[in-house]
Amino acid sequence: MSPVDAQRRPSRAGRNLPAAVAVGVGLLLLLAASLWFRPEPFVAFVVVAQSAALWELRVAFARREIHVPLTPLLVGGAGMAVSAYVAGPEALLVAFMLTVGAVVVWRVLDGSGPQALRDAAAGVFAATYLPFLAGFVLLVLDQPDGELRVVLFVLLAVANDVGGYVAGVLFGRHPMAPSVSPKKSWEGLAGSVALTTAVGVAGALFVLDAPWWLGVALGVLTAVTATAGDLAESLVKRDLDLKDMGSLLPGHGGVLDRLDSLVITAPFVYLVLAATV
Repeated sequence: MSPVDAQRRPSRAGRNLPAAVAVGVGLLLLLAASLWFRPEPFVAFVVVAQSAALWELRVAFARREIHVPLTPLLVGGAGMAVSAYVAGPEALLVAFMLTVGAVVVWRVLDGSGPQALRDAAAGVFAATYLPFLAGFVLLVLDQPDGELRVVLFVLLAVANDVGGYVAGVLFGRHPMAPSVSPKKSWEGLAGSVALTTAVGVAGALFVLDAPWWLGVALGVLTAVTATAGDLAESLVKRDLDLKDMGSLLPGHGGVLDRLDSLVITAPFVYLVLAATV
């Protein structure tokens, strides 16, 4: 095989690894910079990321003639993020309910009937899946030493991806859900659990000043919920006949392809930290 053919040959993991690594490192640096001096830039970072993901989801749903009302979602999503950080979980819930109402009214004003019901239902799903769940990251930010807790949350998610990727490529033999995500294996899940647990224990001891068993709980919880988030998005993409939700992040796909595991994991991490630390 010539060097050119070797370069063109897709990797076993099905992604452009150099581009994926470069983009991943760039995103981590951007996230760290947004948390460095004050928390407000990180709130803006979350708003931009969830807005991009909402736009990708709207484009994806349009393939099935489902038209999600984007304007109330973008405005309401920003409101949820700010409300969560400034006023806590009750404000997040109120902002979510107002967004849902705005999405339904906005769509009904364009017409009624079965199509309006489908569009409104998709809009409510989008509001729940992205800005509402992402709001829990900002609730973590509002906790004591919130910046460090957010960093730990992100590192747990990175460990889940890296551990699953390496173990899946090297040892993956038994598909977890071949009809939904053929490349995801039980060996990959084991790798995710191992690395997230290691990161969780280190974070519990050196970041949270908490018992080691809390790190184990965070690691296992992150691996399970993040994998569930990946599979859920894979199911949506399969139904929409898509490989990726977008192409904004080379080597990763779309923004939503990076947020799928994070948004599902965020509420659980917030609840565990709020109850135990």
